[in-house]
Amino acid sequence: MAQSKFVSLEIKGKKHRFKAGITAEEVAQKLGLSLDGVIAARVGDTAIDLNRPITHSGVFKLLSFKDTLGKEIFWHSSAHLLAAAILKLYPKAKPAIGPPIEEGFYYDFYNLHISQEDFPKIEAEMKKLVHENHPFLREEISNAKAKQLFKGNKFKLEILKELEKPSIYHTGNFVDLCRGPHVPSTKYLHAIKLTKLSGAYWRGDAKREQLTRVYGISFPTKEELKAYITRLEEAEKRDHRKIGARLELFSFHEEGPGFMFWHNNGMIIFNELLDYWKEEHRKAGYQLVMTPIILRKTLWLQSGHWEHYKEHMYFTEIDGEEYAVKPMNCPGGILIYKSRKHSYREFPIRMAEVGLVHRHELSGVLHGLMRVRAFWQDDAHIYCLPEQMEDEIIGVVKLVDKFYKVFGFEYSVELSTRPEKFMGKREHWDKAEDTLKSAMKKIGKPFTINEGEGAFYGPKLDFHIRDALGRSWQCATIQLDFQMPEKFDLRYMGPDGTENHRPVMIHRVVYGSFDRFIGILLEHFAGKLPLWLSPYQVRILTIGERFNDYAYKINKMLFEAGIRTQVDDSDNTISKKVREAQLDKVNYMVIVGEKEATSNTLAVRTRAGKTTYGVKLRDFLKQLKDEIAKKKIV
Repeated sequence: MAQSKFVSLEIKGKKHRFKAGITAEEVAQKLGLSLDGVIAARVGDTAIDLNRPITHSGVFKLLSFKDTLGKEIFWHSSAHLLAAAILKLYPKAKPAIGPPIEEGFYYDFYNLHISQEDFPKIEAEMKKLVHENHPFLREEISNAKAKQLFKGNKFKLEILKELEKPSIYHTGNFVDLCRGPHVPSTKYLHAIKLTKLSGAYWRGDAKREQLTRVYGISFPTKEELKAYITRLEEAEKRDHRKIGARLELFSFHEEGPGFMFWHNNGMIIFNELLDYWKEEHRKAGYQLVMTPIILRKTLWLQSGHWEHYKEHMYFTEIDGEEYAVKPMNCPGGILIYKSRKHSYREFPIRMAEVGLVHRHELSGVLHGLMRVRAFWQDDAHIYCLPEQMEDEIIGVVKLVDKFYKVFGFEYSVELSTRPEKFMGKREHWDKAEDTLKSAMKKIGKPFTINEGEGAFYGPKLDFHIRDALGRSWQCATIQLDFQMPEKFDLRYMGPDGTENHRPVMIHRVVYGSFDRFIGILLEHFAGKLPLWLSPYQVRILTIGERFNDYAYKINKMLFEAGIRTQVDDSDNTISKKVREAQLDKVNYMVIVGEKEATSNTLAVRTRAGKTTYGVKLRDFLKQLKDEIAKKKIV
């Protein structure tokens, strides 16, 4: 088929016609669009360099560092800069891959032996390349030429076997196999810093070559980098992995990389969050369900996960038949819906499940509770009539708002719209997007639009909470789905007495992942959890051994009243006991000595260091119960 001589580009809802081969930079200039801060562009689902000819039509968007995709491009370009500097200093090193990650980038090298003490030297070389302002130049080449170019690098040759049309990028003297796109030149990358070093296996396979992984971060301005470093220093103090170890919440072991081992104290937090979640969902009219972890391949073929999500799944075989470990709960929940017939009078049907899901993540991106291979997802699926969609969306948004206010989180909402490649009918997508917009406007919630970033089966609202350090975490999400009801032939009997009616499906999570949410809470509160969540609510500290009986009497009464309490009757000094309690983030310390034992009172010290003497046990207990019931943040 002959290639069209023209392309149609949709920009902010308006279509423009250009000659094929025009570049994104030229489009911006012709339409008077600002290129300030712009690093690349996107046409439909394809991200492109600013100077790359546009050959197909679609929604057009200029990308900056503020866009998620723009960040990925910026950080991927930074990885190339790192590789260029490494090869200049260590020419015998063999570059493997260098992708952007959730925060920054890394590059893996074979035959590279360095320590973090070498970072200043590498950074100096990177700055030199930035100053020289080398452009990122794309070249499409044949497989044969690529094999010749990378004949000394077995990692690139292995990647080449999977490519039909390879492309390379030149950055000064450095050439890398890459599909791009990249920032226009190295001068864009002047605020860059290397952060850490680790080992990794080629393609995450422990049987393959061991590589040296160098991590880094970069920003458009030095001010942003400086702010990030300051935030990083504070985040280091709040690292949930350190807090988790100190408070004995969870552990990780080589026998199960990426899988959490929850300890008793961690389960206290988990179960408190779960109990609150269950109660609020009961009030909101949800049915609680549970579906199996392992299900037949046929289900995942029908749902589309086998085609679209297979690389993130785990598989097993039972009785000679293929099964998959669920990466998501929705297909199992759909089977519950299909287990009997439904009438329009039943709707909406709200089914909620806290399900254990497994997703294959490469070892290099695993990070404490934040990025794991198995987690508990607080899923829910709402089956509703088309005319009920807006009210159900409003109900979910209000529920999310209620949860986040309990923890003191501020948040922003982003609406992701139809991608270039989507399932279903365009009119269904338009209706779904309009419904999400209308619901948000009706309840007065501001939101931004993320063009073309919806899931392949429907648009979505993503909730980004902001923690105490100003970091953004995407947790809750609401997705409108017309496709799963089609794929699974979901039906209900309408007012006309026929079963030729399809429900609309809403997918939603609030915490997102219990495990990750706990990690966020630990860092947000720096381990100083609100009383209702804390595994160490009260610790009774004795001034001497002769006050142990009184201490244990108080302890027993608190315990019987449902308070998590313990006694420190060690030989340590009282100042040492207080210090240990502070390190354990204990909410309240009860100090008992001669005065307290004689007057049958307590000396109560808060985590902030304020001490109140002569407190009656009944008054202290009332205060605790009130604080727990109201889920106060102190």
